[in-house]
Amino acid sequence: MTFGLLMLLATAVPGQEARIDTGRIDGAMFRIIIPANWNNNLVMYAHGYEMPTMSGGPAAFHNARSDMSVKPFLDRGFAVARSAYRKRGWALVEGVDDTEALRAYFFSKFGKPDTCYITGHSMGGGITLATIENYGKYYLGAMPMCPLSSHPYLQTKMALDINAVFTAMFPGILPPLADVTSGKAQSISFPAVQSAIANDTTLAAAIARRYELKPKDLPMVIMFNDGVIRDISQQAGGNPFDNTNTLYAGFPDDLEVNLKVERLQASPGTENFFDKYDRTGNIDCPTLLLHTIYDQLIPASMAVVSFDNMVHEKGKQSNLTVVYTNGEGHCNFTPEETGKAFDLLRKWVKSGTKPKPGIL
Repeated sequence: MTFGLLMLLATAVPGQEARIDTGRIDGAMFRIIIPANWNNNLVMYAHGYEMPTMSGGPAAFHNARSDMSVKPFLDRGFAVARSAYRKRGWALVEGVDDTEALRAYFFSKFGKPDTCYITGHSMGGGITLATIENYGKYYLGAMPMCPLSSHPYLQTKMALDINAVFTAMFPGILPPLADVTSGKAQSISFPAVQSAIANDTTLAAAIARRYELKPKDLPMVIMFNDGVIRDISQQAGGNPFDNTNTLYAGFPDDLEVNLKVERLQASPGTENFFDKYDRTGNIDCPTLLLHTIYDQLIPASMAVVSFDNMVHEKGKQSNLTVVYTNGEGHCNFTPEETGKAFDLLRKWVKSGTKPKPGIL
């Protein structure tokens, strides 16, 4: 393990003076914030998915605005450590490894804290769960928020399924998925997707309903899915998804959809792409999962139901409770909701009494 140039300096965080420690570990930028009123406790924070095409590079994650996302923890006297990971895009494995390397660095430089928690949004919620499944001995509790908590293959294949069904019902709008996964396809047109949906709102609503979406969110989800499919296929060295045996159902004419939908076989050599840090449900510390009542990118069936079933299969249901807000949108939590959920987790860890699941 190699460490880059480290800087320890005083800087302003809203409402208090804080120490900032930044640098690189094996190529991954990190940022540690230690508030002036540090209580010798630590939160490891894992950020979510960033499209590879976003401008600014990994350093864009580390700025004053991003510091606000962890303000509820800083306000409670916790130090916060975050890794930018070694790459953008799909980075579940790198996120787990780089977060663990940063945790080890913090323990070495600042001493073992009195308590250590881990949390994160979206893909970062998946990194949170994979971390406690594999490195749980270092943590007293975890708070995955709007998490990628199902099996990564199933959760990302849903992106391909949605776009495949959309093309079967609205032909000619999206490029063939075979071209998307091979990197040959041109960028898709957002106005064209919007226009197609506007011309047949009934059919679009059927697709949205099947995948736990609101029709207004369907164009954005299709665009997001396209980017994810391209990113993962490039990283995997080919298409890692196989829908040749998928039976699509829940539409106005299921037979028509299945006859028209594009079928793809997984490319040779991609079979193990999702294996490392696949979800297990084997959690040994209090885990409070926070979700909104509606999430257009990670619906409740994937974020909550799938993982809850895995936890029950492992007999670890005493370590999981799910709380939700009445908010709408992916990871759309207020700072107050984040703080309240974190307080519930801390109380659970201290008292040993599991909080009741339900609305926050």
